[in-house]
Amino acid sequence: MTLLVNKPGMLSTIQDLGRNGWQKAGVSTSGAMDSWALRLANALVGNEPGAACLEITLSGPELCFEEGHWIAITGADLSPVIGDRRVPMNRPVYVRKGTVLAFTVPVKGLRTYLAVDGGIDVPEVLGSRSTALQAQFGGLNGRAIQSGDRLPAGRKSAFPHRLLQKDEAFYYVNWTVNPRLLPYHHPRLIRVVAGREWAAFSKPARRNFLYTAYEVTRDSNRMGARLSGLKLELKKEKSLISSPVSVGTVQVPANGQPILLLQDRQTTGGYPMIAHVISADLPKAAQARPGDKLSFRKVSLEEAQRLLIDQEKKLQSIIRSIRIKRSEF
Repeated sequence: MTLLVNKPGMLSTIQDLGRNGWQKAGVSTSGAMDSWALRLANALVGNEPGAACLEITLSGPELCFEEGHWIAITGADLSPVIGDRRVPMNRPVYVRKGTVLAFTVPVKGLRTYLAVDGGIDVPEVLGSRSTALQAQFGGLNGRAIQSGDRLPAGRKSAFPHRLLQKDEAFYYVNWTVNPRLLPYHHPRLIRVVAGREWAAFSKPARRNFLYTAYEVTRDSNRMGARLSGLKLELKKEKSLISSPVSVGTVQVPANGQPILLLQDRQTTGGYPMIAHVISADLPKAAQARPGDKLSFRKVSLEEAQRLLIDQEKKLQSIIRSIRIKRSEF
């Protein structure tokens, strides 16, 4: 047992890259809301890309390390601190036994990812360690972490201490990820492709969706981001048969207020689908806070594919660079 939870924070759950292959049985994928940040965090500490991390939402926990570990913090900036010292993000940091890590003021974004070398070693359920909050399985007993929990970590990586910068409270390497390579530029602009019922919406509705902003409401969660703005109406009412949905699907229920489906979404839905957020912009969507206003821009499927390929190339370039730097140690 290596991480003792002193305080749980608002919502902190164990997540990996998700429970894929079970949607046909009605099981949602769960997994990290910002999989880009999770993969980066794991690369920084030498884990496999899909190792389980702690996903921390807005108000972070207080964690005591019962053993020394390498950690990495990516995604939202929730002001991580050890004592009164700010912990650098997007780089490997070595914390000693007895270290207490806390998160203070949310600066930017909604969800932070904490990777520990060796990964968080909870049992797999249906091929994943992710917490399914609605179904109450996976992760740590299917729930968010609570005070007094101990989070087990896997085997620690051998990361020598030479060439490190020493802080009063921890050690860290003297390099970091170039912020220009992170996928959060223009965070309020979300690009989409047309959904199955795009043409069934009225012209004013399509114009409103693309040229006005929609606010993320407080009743959003891991199932979906509920949006508030100008009403979206169909040309005429029609009955729809429930059909598969995916992360990024934008559904419009009868009240005309869109819902952006996220990781814990249901597997099918009967509301009309006006659009789908492109995969390259899902990290930005995952970091949108309640009160943020999002604007949507329609792109072609070909552009969506190109943008995803470009983003993946950037991430793989970062991972290769991390591996080279680690090998120099």
